[in-house]
Amino acid sequence: MTATDEGTGRAPRTRLVQGPGMLLVWLYGVMSVGAVSRSIYQIATEFDRAPLAYGLSAVAAVVYAFITYTLVRGGETARRAALLCCAAELVGVLTVGTWTLVDPSAFPDATVWSDYGYGYIFIPVLLPVTGIWWLRRSRETA
Repeated sequence: MTATDEGTGRAPRTRLVQGPGMLLVWLYGVMSVGAVSRSIYQIATEFDRAPLAYGLSAVAAVVYAFITYTLVRGGETARRAALLCCAAELVGVLTVGTWTLVDPSAFPDATVWSDYGYGYIFIPVLLPVTGIWWLRRSRETA
């Protein structure tokens, strides 16, 4: 039991930040910082140029930050929330990635998820797949 679980009668929190989970938290943290800083700058200086792209970058930033938080927090509820967000992130990356390839004129500027994350070395499409795998595996080992 952890110190916060002693005497509460609750089961200890599932640690999600161990092994591959530590790398996942680090990558989500880096993506959070990158997406937040990019979207803040673009929204503050050029929003009228590509509001859809910049708005989607801001959504990606929020998703990355929330997943980072839930992974660090740990516990079954946080694991389920992170799993749901990773699935939503994957849908978003696949949708926006396909949309940017099919209709590039809809995005006068790139988003974090454009071309399946090409501008970020495809990390945006690989991260949710890895996250889903880790979160499902961490449940099985708990």
